Parts: sequence; structure tokens; C-alpha cells
Amino acid sequence: MNQPPFTIRIRTEQEQDMDWMVQPNAITFHQALEVIAQVLPQTSVTAFEYEDEDNERITVRSDEEMAAMFQAYFETLSEDDIQCGLLPPLIIYPRVGKTPQNRNKFGLKIDTHPSSKSSKPVQTVKHIPRQNQKPKTEPTENLAPTQVPVNDPNIAGAPTILIPQPQNQTEFHLQNEPDLKFLQVLGGGSGGQVYRALHQPTGTVMAVKMVKLEVDQKTQEQILSELDILNKCQSSVIIGFYKAFFNENRIYICTEFMDGGALDKYAPIPEPVLGRMAVNIIKGLCYMWSLKILHRDIKPSNILVNTQGQVKLCDFGVSTQLERSIAKTYIGSNAYMAPERIKGEDYGTPAEIWSLGITLFELATGRFPYKHNPEKPMGLLSSIISEETPQLSDDLFSPDFVNLVAHCMQQKPEDRLTLEDISIHPFIQRHNDGNIAVIASWVQNRLEELSQNRMTS
Repeated sequence: MNQPPFTIRIRTEQEQDMDWMVQPNAITFHQALEVIAQVLPQTSVTAFEYEDEDNERITVRSDEEMAAMFQAYFETLSEDDIQCGLLPPLIIYPRVGKTPQNRNKFGLKIDTHPSSKSSKPVQTVKHIPRQNQKPKTEPTENLAPTQVPVNDPNIAGAPTILIPQPQNQTEFHLQNEPDLKFLQVLGGGSGGQVYRALHQPTGTVMAVKMVKLEVDQKTQEQILSELDILNKCQSSVIIGFYKAFFNENRIYICTEFMDGGALDKYAPIPEPVLGRMAVNIIKGLCYMWSLKILHRDIKPSNILVNTQGQVKLCDFGVSTQLERSIAKTYIGSNAYMAPERIKGEDYGTPAEIWSLGITLFELATGRFPYKHNPEKPMGLLSSIISEETPQLSDDLFSPDFVNLVAHCMQQKPEDRLTLEDISIHPFIQRHNDGNIAVIASWVQNRLEELSQNRMTS
């Protein structure tokens, strides 16, 4: 069996673990010890252990035993899990001979890159605080293999220890508005305003969404408690979350800043670019669904991009309290709701698939699929329920893309594509090459065009 990339979690005795992305058929036992030595630099490690299906510790001391570990790991996974990249981390336990006083106490990240003359695989190890760890069954997002940038300065060098940039595991002491200096309005609507802001104590630029909510203290606590689930979402395709806090009946949700902004301003997007964006959108949905989280608000304005070509989901309705609190004025998102949600029926992942189809349709064509009169939102909702579902033009788009969108936008939930269907769909497979440079180049050019248009208008 061709074994796909997945995550090995190196579990230490301290309050942190290290995640290591591996290609199992491309690493050796000796290389594994080298990475462990970087994680635990003042120890003597000659072996490591893993737990079998009976929770018994098995020791690994050779390439053969490591291959057996990988084989045992993949035998615990279903074929569907492997196909759609829902792979839980494999936890290993270094056998430590000497205990140091401090082990990587600064939470460093290790990037090990292959030299041009070496067969070593691309490996990434990142710090995972123990308190933010997910359950043992949590999958990692592996729709596409890790790619090495051609201009990476470490590509011909030895393993290098790098101090990581602030991510969602960073602790920001955001307790009140004075910590933030608001620099620019990025957008907004009935759900609230979004700003580019500077967190003055750390010098970190972030995106801050401010929503006015007239709610009592108990509801505020419930909202903040539910928003803490964002801390579980540590993925390259989910926006990094820093903190949320209330101040005078306004909630501030502080997240990673993406310099390209939301996708709604870019439509129409060429199919080769949109296809690679779609791969990352689906990876994000796969990751969230694996954590039993529904996005509930998939639309172009909730998908962000940056000039490095990264595409990330944001603003998902994880807080039911928050969603209820702004529901009276938050009409816009209803346009992307599946028919069963509009009817007030039970819904699940098929409703997310519908919203994905609507979103891809709009991003590809530059227009919303249905006739949309903002002054008569009920007319739009009635159209979504009763009218024939719009179709993409066969003359303008590839048959695979037309097929994908059509099978997402089916009236009956049971007729829509499943997560597994989408992951192996020919359109997604064709664009699942990890080439974010295509996205980066196009986004940079479009931003320049938009800037020039503003200057001349």
C-alpha cells in the first residue's frame, strides 16, 4: 500500500509535544532519532516506543521495526479515512537516557529540509502546547503533500532551529480594547466590523472583528467558552485564533491577519486558481468536521487568502450563543444556506456541501447563482427552495468543475456529494498538487490591479 504523509507526535515528559510531518516510505530510523535529538537536545535517545491497539508499548530500534510500526498504524485506519486524508497523529515516546534541566522551554520549531544531494524527506516539527492538544483520534489534514519553496534558504543546509511566528498557540494578554491600536477598516456588515489592528504589547498585527451584542454577563461567558473551541483548530487552512473578549457589550474576536483579504472581492477567479483554492477550502472543512465542528457560514467573505498563496477558513459559527445573538440582523448569510436550513429542518455536513457549491459557483462566475434582491430576502430564500438549481455553463468551465458544483447544489441532502466523494473528485484531484505559487502570483497581480483601479477612480 502506498502510505500517504501523516503526523508523528513526539510526546515528551514536559508540558509540550512536537508534531512531525513525515512521508513514511522516505525516512529511516536514524533520521527519526536525529529529529528527536533536536526536540530533546540534552538527552541520549537510542530508541522510542509506540502503543499498539491493545495499548501495549512496543519498542522501535531499527528500520524494520519502524516499518512495522507504520504498517500497524495504517491497519487501524479505514480506506475512506486514508483517501480523504483524515489521519490521526501517531504518538511515539522517546526512551530517554539522560534528563536535562530544560527541554526546548521556548517552544521552538524545527524545519528539516533535504539537501539537493540527499534523499531525506521534507519534515516539519512544530510545538503543540499540551493544554491545546486534541483527542487521540484527531486527524490531521493531508490532502496534499508538504511542498518545499524553491527559494527556501535552508534547502541545502543542515537541520535548523527557528523561533516560530505567533500562531494560535501564542498567549496574548488581550483583556481590553486599549491593548489594540486600530489601523484600518477591512470590511463589515450587519454582523460587525473587521479591522486591521496592532496588538501594542507584542507588536503583532492581527485582524479584529468587533460585534455589538446586548447580552447579559452569563451569555457573554457562554460565548467566550464556546469560542475557546477555536484553540483546538491548529491547521494551516484554518485562520489562527488569538483571543476573544468582551468590553462594554462589544465582543472582540482577534485572529491572524491575511494580507490578501476575503475571496469575495476577487471573483471571478480563473478555474486553475480556484481549483487549488478549493483544495484548501475542502482541507479546512475536512479538518473541522473531524473535530465535530460545523462551519455553518461558508461563503466567499469567510474564506481568506494572503500573498503567499495560503487559503484559510475564518469566521465559522462555532458559538451557538453568538450565532443566536446576531441572528436578528445577520440576514446576508442566509443566501448561502441549504434548503433544509431555510426550512428549519435538521442539518449536518450535507448543508455545508451545499454552501460550498454556491460559493464555488459565485467565485467562478463573479455573480450569485440566484436573483438576489437585498430588499426582499424572503424572495431569495423562496427561490432557493422552489426554483430549479442554477447550473454552470459547459462552454465556460471544464466538465469536471461543472459536475462538482452541480452535485454539491442538489436540493435533497442525500443527493449531494459526501466528504469522501469530494476528496476523490477528478476536479479536486487534478488541482491537488500543493502548488500555492499559482495562487500567490494571481492574488498579487489582482491586488495590484485593484489598487490601480482605486487610484484612477
